[in-house]
Amino acid sequence: MTAITQALLSTRGLDVAIAGRTLVRDLDIRVDSGETLAILGRNGSGKTTLLHTLAGLRPPSCGGVELCGKQYLAHGPRAAARLRGLLAQTQSDAFPASVLETALIGRHPHLGRWAWESASDERIARDALSAVGLQDLEGREVHTLSGGERQRLGIATLLTQQPLLYFLDEPLAHLDLAHQIAILELTRRYAAACGAAFVVVLHDMNLALRYCRRTLLLFGDGRWQEGTSEEVLTAESLSELYGHPLRELNDGGCRYFVAA
Repeated sequence: MTAITQALLSTRGLDVAIAGRTLVRDLDIRVDSGETLAILGRNGSGKTTLLHTLAGLRPPSCGGVELCGKQYLAHGPRAAARLRGLLAQTQSDAFPASVLETALIGRHPHLGRWAWESASDERIARDALSAVGLQDLEGREVHTLSGGERQRLGIATLLTQQPLLYFLDEPLAHLDLAHQIAILELTRRYAAACGAAFVVVLHDMNLALRYCRRTLLLFGDGRWQEGTSEEVLTAESLSELYGHPLRELNDGGCRYFVAA
């Protein structure tokens, strides 16, 4: 992977609005190599809209986003795709393809205009499939996968892309508990071993507290709160965020939250 010394992602005075409604106002955040940032908020608070703005897929209403120290336009689409990748909420499979062929889509930003995938590209894709537990399904037709298997294939395709910065929009959707933990453990290993960074939209504040060093709370009216997960995730802040009282419990030194 490319060595990057500046922040992988930074925003300055970022405003995000949709349909005349400001969801995020004057956002200043920084994500460095090896970090994982969770984004939490109620339905409709702007989590996906912000994620797409941070990924350079929609323009901000005000302010700027920098990827590895430069605006997206300065990178260009192909170079940006080698630096950041996005797992969307839903996966679209317009044509029949095998699991391995679908994972290999992640190599497209690294290939020339008329180039085909090499043996090295196939090895990278197979390693990614193995990382998410799909190594025995590479010949399966993608339309025959369960919802959870298709979600893990989406993550494998992103791992095959090998960006430095991963944007994951509800990556735990359709996954059972064991696979949820496995995917979050995977992000932890990649952050530590590869210096990658992850920006992850989650609904479980307890998993955010356990696996994400930093958390960004979106209140849906322009207000936000960001900092270390230990500092930001409190019963008071989460009760306000979700509009329902929560209690903090402690089990052997481990904090977690439950509905009051």
